[in-house]
Amino acid sequence: MQALWVLLAAFFFATMSVGVKIAGASFSISELVFYRGAVSVLFMAVVVRARGVSLRTTVPAMHVWRSLIGTLSLATWFYAIAHLPLATAMTLNYMSSVWIGAFVCGGAILYGRSLRQGPLLATVLAGFIGVVMVLRPTLEQNQLFAGVIGLLSGLSAALAYLQVSGLGKVGEPELRTVFYFSVGSMVAGLVGMAVTDATPWSSVPWQAAAWLVPIGIMAALGQWCMTRAYSRGPTLLVANLQYTGIVLGALYGLLLFGDQIPLLGWAGMGVIMASGIAATVLRTRVLGQTPAEEH
Repeated sequence: MQALWVLLAAFFFATMSVGVKIAGASFSISELVFYRGAVSVLFMAVVVRARGVSLRTTVPAMHVWRSLIGTLSLATWFYAIAHLPLATAMTLNYMSSVWIGAFVCGGAILYGRSLRQGPLLATVLAGFIGVVMVLRPTLEQNQLFAGVIGLLSGLSAALAYLQVSGLGKVGEPELRTVFYFSVGSMVAGLVGMAVTDATPWSSVPWQAAAWLVPIGIMAALGQWCMTRAYSRGPTLLVANLQYTGIVLGALYGLLLFGDQIPLLGWAGMGVIMASGIAATVLRTRVLGQTPAEEH
């Protein structure tokens, strides 16, 4: 059942990214973050009420941090989607497992548990080699900055995942976690809009405007599915299956946007996926836990 939640999340996020790429040509990143958050808040409020879940929490600071780092990941991912081929943006964002492997490796060494860190460190280095392979084809198109932003989206996504895991450990319901993240996204987007010029609606094509509501709903559904999977399922299985989002993103990019990714780029995506899977396996062994024990 957990595999189904992960596959659904990958589908929702990949489809949402199509809308972001279309709407991103007409709206600023702040506007996209705001509309995504506002629609998600309304949608999740209905779901929370229907399910009778209380919004009272004893760990507000944890939700604030999750919202801050999650919104950073969201904004940087949206930027990467708007300026990179869809498959490339998805791949860089899905480097979260590699980044988590790096965090675990560094933490273990810091606390003197370095005997088993060689293989884990190798997966991290392999992940960065994959990134170089992915970004190499885009250098001539002046997309290096967008690539760096995409890397940041993966790094901040890893931090957000760690916080989601922490919220699950203290017993926070996934609906409450998703709701407060949506609130945080809406507030952050509103702040961003306050310091930038708003896009006149008269200049917005209907195709872009029509995607705003689906983006928010699919984002909420994707977050709900992924949060549930990470809170209740084996971390190893969840982390491995989430890479299906890269495949979906690549298919959407080819079919809808005519993205052409060189062979080296495809090979780099494969290296990142393989290193992420390996990092997840080794991370579980380094922590000395079974997947179920991590939550």
